[in-house]
Amino acid sequence: MSLTQLNTEQLIARCRHQDQNAQLEIYNRYYKAMYNAALRILKNSAEAEDIMQESFLTAFTKLSMLEDDRMFGAWLKKIVVNSSLTASRKKDIHREVALESIEYTLSDNEGISNDDMASIKVSTILSTLKQLKDSYSTALSLYLIEGYDYEEICQIMNISYSNCRTLMSRAKESLRKKLQPV
Repeated sequence: MSLTQLNTEQLIARCRHQDQNAQLEIYNRYYKAMYNAALRILKNSAEAEDIMQESFLTAFTKLSMLEDDRMFGAWLKKIVVNSSLTASRKKDIHREVALESIEYTLSDNEGISNDDMASIKVSTILSTLKQLKDSYSTALSLYLIEGYDYEEICQIMNISYSNCRTLMSRAKESLRKKLQPV
């Protein structure tokens, strides 16, 4: 049976025994998604590729820490996201929003409606996300694309829950304004 016919759990079992062919197959299955996750945060192709490759190396060297082989993809994605955010912080991109500077309520009742979302092409949203302030883009990517909830975003971005809600509210409003026709 060829490696391409094996499921992820079987490949991970082989990777635990340093099977380089199994590692290559895992890499081939996941590299595009991991690169895209890093690119959405870093907005730099070369940096995203570096982080993606470093994340695979980290995952393969720390495979013994993975308790459930079925969770490899989520575990790898978490490594990629955390590594990307660490690299991003090193460039001093993310700044905490001071609670005193909040000038409006923290309600999140006016999100992008499903009807609006359905009518806008995904490529337009992704390109518009790149135009937003880095912290807005990162927060929205984690929430809308990666599927993290506010509590997870707080942990990943190392911000308080109230700052996260404020950041998301402002990010959504900024995205909404940029998506409105002129």
